[in-house]
Amino acid sequence: MKLFQRDTRQRRSLGALFAVTFVVAMLLTAFFHTQVVAGEQYAMRSEENRLRGIPIPAPRGTILDRNGDVVATSITSYSLAVLPGDSAVVLQTLNDLAPFLGLAASDIETLMAKRNRRPHDLLEVTNRATFSQAAAVEERRAAFSNLMVVERPQRYYPAGAAIGHLSGYVTEITKEQLELPEFRQAGYKQGRLIGQAGIEKQYELALAGRDGARFVEVDAKGRVVDPRSTVGAQAPVAGNSMKLTLDLDLQEYTHSIFPDTMKGAVVAMVPSTGEILTLYSHPTYDPNAFVGRIPPRLWGALNTDPRLPMYNRTISAQYPPASTFKTITAAIGVQRGLIKAGTRMPISCTGGMSYAGRYSRCWNPRGHGSVDLAGAIEESCNVYFYQLGIRIGLNELTRAGVRLGFTKQTGIDLPAEKPGIFPTGLDWYRERFGVPPVPSDVMSLAIGQGPNSQTPLRMAYVYSALAGNGTAPPPHLVAGDTIERGEGIDLGIDATGLEALWEGLRLVTEQEGTALQSSLARYKLYGKTGTAQNPQGDDHGWFVGFAGRPGGHPDIVVAVIVEHGLHGDAAAPLGAKVANFYLDKKYGHPFDPQPTLGERWRSGRAGTDGQWDTPNRRLVPRASTGGSESGNRSRRESRERGNDAAREERTKAGDTE
Repeated sequence: MKLFQRDTRQRRSLGALFAVTFVVAMLLTAFFHTQVVAGEQYAMRSEENRLRGIPIPAPRGTILDRNGDVVATSITSYSLAVLPGDSAVVLQTLNDLAPFLGLAASDIETLMAKRNRRPHDLLEVTNRATFSQAAAVEERRAAFSNLMVVERPQRYYPAGAAIGHLSGYVTEITKEQLELPEFRQAGYKQGRLIGQAGIEKQYELALAGRDGARFVEVDAKGRVVDPRSTVGAQAPVAGNSMKLTLDLDLQEYTHSIFPDTMKGAVVAMVPSTGEILTLYSHPTYDPNAFVGRIPPRLWGALNTDPRLPMYNRTISAQYPPASTFKTITAAIGVQRGLIKAGTRMPISCTGGMSYAGRYSRCWNPRGHGSVDLAGAIEESCNVYFYQLGIRIGLNELTRAGVRLGFTKQTGIDLPAEKPGIFPTGLDWYRERFGVPPVPSDVMSLAIGQGPNSQTPLRMAYVYSALAGNGTAPPPHLVAGDTIERGEGIDLGIDATGLEALWEGLRLVTEQEGTALQSSLARYKLYGKTGTAQNPQGDDHGWFVGFAGRPGGHPDIVVAVIVEHGLHGDAAAPLGAKVANFYLDKKYGHPFDPQPTLGERWRSGRAGTDGQWDTPNRRLVPRASTGGSESGNRSRRESRERGNDAAREERTKAGDTE
């Protein structure tokens, strides 16, 4: 038995000392972490509660054409925003601003509805105020003490409507776009202006730059204490500049000559490089009207216009290539060794032919007689190409079409390009129409009709291979070697085969061809017209060709489509004038507003300067020496003899012209 009990006070004292020491140590650790380790972070959070960042938009990168002319740039404008406050005060401020900014009653209603949804945010009245408007407001600062005026860049397109479909436009980012990974990673926020079409959209992240901010002090309720007092600022970083292959002068010239009442598209490119010189769609729109926020009335008018001015016909519209495809069929036949320059078909053209139980007509009911390859291209003889398509065969024709890219996009660096429509094989007909193909289907496909629809860009691209050495690099708009390019086109034909095709394309614009009136005084123009069937109205007119100085290589390829133009002679003069403008500029000749033979005939100038009387020198295929004049005369004489023989046959049969 213990006589004395241990004193528990000492034990309790030690426990209390340990607890106090532990608590103090924890507090000191927390204080150290707060003040030293995470001091800057907490200070920043405190500053964020005290300060509000007002975005300073970064100037978008300047877009230049091949010659250094400005396609798109940024100019100075001003943003006017009303500070958060009582609804009646905000409304009064908007009413006072109306005379200076031209605000209608409906505009004020829209702004007040936006303010009521987010009453504690700045209410941006406009982001496109001019210097004079901003100055007028600043002069009356006492009356607009709750108004913030911020300088900001505004996108500007000097060429206006001429460049709309190519440049695209910028507007405020949508909620759906904010959820996209590329914009989340780039730190985009509501209110940011982004490219919504064309080059602006394709290269948004390169052109956009990084926004800055100016910081103003706010009270505990988030209200700005003094909008004119800036606590700090973070400078914006401008976007990257960009140079295009485009010729802006040529683009504007194309816009000026395209008929206002017509719809269509023009594509021009350099055949040896794939550089796009012109990409024009009509009707068009002015991208300057879209900067910032698109006026609802304008947007509604554009989207309900039956002419579809927002539709980029150069890369999104698909048309039957019609007779312009006959040259491609001929190239396939040459590549397979089925035809050559002097090849005539066994059936002379008497206005049509029968095959596999189907009678197919030629566009000329009188027929063309017996023609060689050049004559078939010149006369656009359906019967010749019906027989060539039969020789090639439907399976091989579809296989060659796929190889040449008629089922896919060209890969141009623009959004919204559509692939071509073309059979990928015999099974394609079963999948598309539910029935197998019939033998006569090859006849329609061979002349550019049937299930064959292509964009103007695709046709310009394929003719670039014809204009070159049988190959062509992919079309592109941004200059330089930093952009990854796809594979090009290879027709698989040699210089001799190209010369055979070129002779037919030359005769189209000469020797009383369908595009004779589009021939040029200074330059050699080669091309093919076409009439594309249109079940919804008048037929469309095509022209695809190339041009250059006599004795030189082709410098430019042009594809033109005129909707409801009826025939290719509606499109050929446009293509000729576009080519002439570019070549005059390239070789230093003065501008000629009437360069085609047809225009000079109508103005009484034809033959007065003797330019059409010069020796008939041709263009030269790359890696080729060109054909001889005697050989060309021989082909013409042979073709004439064949036509005479065909006329005699029709006379004997009782079918007279």
